[in-house]
Amino acid sequence: TLVGLYEMGVPAFLAVILTLGVMFLLAVTIERVVLRPLVNQPDIILFMATFGITYFLIGFGEAIFGGNPKQMITDQLYLPKGAIDLKILGGLVSLQKIDIAAAIIASLMIAVLALFFQYTRIGRALRAVADSHKAALSVGISLNQIWVIVWFTAGIVALITGIMWGARSDVSFALEIVALKALPVLILGGFTSIPGAIVGGLIIGIGEKLGEFYWGPLIGGGIESWLAYFIALGFLLFRPQGLFGDKIIERI
Repeated sequence: TLVGLYEMGVPAFLAVILTLGVMFLLAVTIERVVLRPLVNQPDIILFMATFGITYFLIGFGEAIFGGNPKQMITDQLYLPKGAIDLKILGGLVSLQKIDIAAAIIASLMIAVLALFFQYTRIGRALRAVADSHKAALSVGISLNQIWVIVWFTAGIVALITGIMWGARSDVSFALEIVALKALPVLILGGFTSIPGAIVGGLIIGIGEKLGEFYWGPLIGGGIESWLAYFIALGFLLFRPQGLFGDKIIERI
């Protein structure tokens, strides 16, 4: 949406603001059309519904903006370019400036979200809804408002992530493959733990690179496309709550 608006002649920073507006309208629409009729349905129903939303939005976006990759407006958003060379242990390590900026921004987003979920009224309401819809409703929390906030917040995070990732390569709807890596990361770290998500992301990222380097020559390339899900499958079998997640006990 951001790149498409810019190609239509909208100034870069105005395009960012308009994209946020699109995110908000999208959040309201999803809550009204999809999520509200599914209140108190099993979690797997909501999970599959959100997957359906994902592929619908991809098809809808391709119909409007086309399926060809587009170049991120890096210069217009004043994003850093180039690399920094560092000597470490006698070797030369090259770090892309955009990667350093992405790491800093990601750290700030994690800190802000952690404080938001822990110390604000809305953040605690979000955690309550995530824990139990029925319990949240019983204490007067509006699921409709919470779901709009959740989807709008997710849209903001996705916009920032898409900008930083798109600055490294072209922007396309194939970025969904990167977004889906969040699922094994959450399975690994635990769905209820922010530190778990950080640790899970590091394990998946480092594991993919090491696997590609050491196992790639033996079994062929493409390890990065499936290793995360293989690790997640192992955790689902032997530790389904993840490294830092709460163990759920259901009474029958």
